[in-house]
Parts: sequence; C-alpha cells; structure tokens
Amino acid sequence: MSQVYLLMNLGTPDSPNVSDVSTYLDEFLMDERVLGLPNWLRSIIVRSFIVPRRAPKSAAKYGKIWQAEGSPIKIYTQKIVEKIKERNKLHHVYYCMRYGNPSVRSVMQEIHERIIDIHRIIVLPLYPHYAMSSYETAVEQVKLVHKELKCTSLMDFVNPFYNQPLYIEALSNTIKPYIEEPFDHLLFSYHGLPESHIKSSDCTQNTCLIKKDCCLSPSPAHKFCYKHQIVTTTNLVAQQLGIAENKFSYSFQSRLGFNKWLKPFTTEQLKNFPKNGVRKLLVVCPAFVSDCLETLEEINIEGRKIFLDNGGESFTYIPCLNLNEQWIDCIEKIFIHESEKLNKIRFSAMNEFLPTEPL
Repeated sequence: MSQVYLLMNLGTPDSPNVSDVSTYLDEFLMDERVLGLPNWLRSIIVRSFIVPRRAPKSAAKYGKIWQAEGSPIKIYTQKIVEKIKERNKLHHVYYCMRYGNPSVRSVMQEIHERIIDIHRIIVLPLYPHYAMSSYETAVEQVKLVHKELKCTSLMDFVNPFYNQPLYIEALSNTIKPYIEEPFDHLLFSYHGLPESHIKSSDCTQNTCLIKKDCCLSPSPAHKFCYKHQIVTTTNLVAQQLGIAENKFSYSFQSRLGFNKWLKPFTTEQLKNFPKNGVRKLLVVCPAFVSDCLETLEEINIEGRKIFLDNGGESFTYIPCLNLNEQWIDCIEKIFIHESEKLNKIRFSAMNEFLPTEPL
C-alpha cells in the first residue's frame, strides 16, 4: 500500500494579467474563513467593489515580482517537491495550492488516478502558524475535496510547526548571516489577522485578547491561537540567535478592510523606527515559507520605501526559507516523523477532522 505526501501552499494567479488576478482574488476573498460575512453580502462586496478596484493594482504589483518561470511562490513550492524526490527517501510527493493552480481538486484527482493502492495521504499545509484564514481553510478544503471525490484513502494533517525545533533552527540559520553585520533592529513582520479571527478560534472563549499576557500564560487556547504562535516563533528564534530584547520586535502586515486587526502594524513601525533611532533595519517574514507578493513587493519594495523615506539609512530584507537545504531537510523529516507516529488521529471521508498533537 502506498503513502502519498502532499504539500499545500497559499496560491497565486496564473499570470500578472488583470483577468487572472481577478479570478484569483475572487476565489481567495470569497472564502468564508477569509471574509466572515454572509455569502450574499460577501459576494456583493467582493465582486462589486473589492475585486474590480483591487485587481488592476494587484496585477501591477505582481508584475514587479513575476519571474521568467512564473510566480515565485509556485516556483519555490514546485522545486521543493522536485528536490525531495531527488533524495529518493520519499516517493509520491505532490503539491497543490489553496487558491489558484494546481488546485486541490486537480491534484487529488491526479493522485488517485496515478496511484491505485493509496493507503494514506499525509498533508503538510505550509503555514507555520494556525489561523482560520490559512491553516484551517487549507485543511477544510482538502477534506471537502476528499469527500466529494469519494476517496477512500486515510488522511493525516501535520500540525502547524511554529515551535518545531527543525523549523526554528532553519529559520534562525537564514537570519544568522545578516546579524553578523552591525544592525539596529530586527523586525519580524507577520501576516495580519482580524482580532475577530483570534477570538473565534479561542476554544476557551475567555483567554485570547482578554486576559493580560494571554500569549505567555499557559492555555489550551494556544493550540489554535495565531498570536501566541507568532510570539513563540519570534522568541524562540531570538533566543537561538542571542538577540537582545531591545533589538527585535514583531508586527503585522497585509491588512484588508476596516475591522480591528492585530497591532502593531508593520507600516506604522517602519515609519516610526527612524524617529526612535533605528537607522539600520533588518526585516524577516516568518509567516511565509516561500517568497511571494506579500514579501517581495509589500515588504521589500513598499516597506523599504516607507522606511527610507522616513529617515532610515539601511533596509535589509531577509528572504524566506524558499529552497534552503535545511528547510527541505525539515520538511522531509516532518513527513517521515508523521509517517512513523503511532496512535495518530485519522479520518476517512466519513469522519470529522481533529488536530493531531504538535510534533
């Protein structure tokens, strides 16, 4: 019986053309876990206002970072799969995107057409931290397609790996060369999230954004708390690198809409840093394992300009893990570890998903 390994990343338009970007934005923003509105209202807002206005601007931004081979996030994810296959330790390795192509449906169909003796599919959503608009929606989409295609294979999902030692080590080692030169501050910029998402994911309903120091005091809520997990990643990396507390901080980027979002905002930090004596800035984006629009354009182009225009002297963007060999080792070992674990919680097409314990 065969075991299949499936990597799942966020996604990308098929091209930087306005029409393809519009299609991508429509799929992304119509996800109820991204915009938590009634479907009829979400449809009106997304299709009548957001996409028509946003698509041309986003297309221009995609044009700035598009490579000869295509979208960076797709290129990196595809090449990771190729590199894992080259090592000959794992067979039947595939990748898909939550939004755009290759879609979950097309890849699941391909897997079951090519491999007739599938016993289990192990899915690794490439999101280090849990959020309903990233990890949760990825898991639920695979579940839905698995059920609709009437697949009989078992499915296992790897938990968010925000505190996984191999991930922390790989991330730390990508940052290490940059802190060997003089710098004033290291900013960990994470994808933003509405506060409502944090609260709705709180299994205790009385911890997240309510209790003082909620991210640092032990709680069952942490298993599904994005903010706790990004704080943990930040602190673990800073500890491993020996960075003083006053030399690093975290912030949140990529806001959409007018709801209350997690603070501090990256744009505001970039404006204020020079006023507070930060002239040489390093920025890393650990919410993303592959460089994409949000890192290459929003941070390395727009963010750089904001910082320098407000008096900064040196802005250094630290690339994502991308094709880092230690990161690929980490993925491979996570898959192998997941394969060997005993007493895993599994589900078939008729069972409900329950998270496994962190690695």
